[in-house]
Amino acid sequence: MATTPRRPANPKDAAEALFRPAKKVAAPAVERPAIPNTKELVSLKIDSDVLAYFQADGPGWQDRINDTLRAAVKQ
Repeated sequence: MATTPRRPANPKDAAEALFRPAKKVAAPAVERPAIPNTKELVSLKIDSDVLAYFQADGPGWQDRINDTLRAAVKQ
């Protein structure tokens, strides 16, 4: 019957093993269903003249861009 020693053969190796970063298994990405009528934050590059056109009418320019894009999608 083979028994394992109470102490490791090389204490330095045992100590280094304790400080090695643990290998974590990445959890699979959970794809959640989209919540209806919610807005998502995105980064979008728009020509400066187009942006100036929508911002000229004041606050709410992001909603106006969204409405224009929605109308284009529905066509």
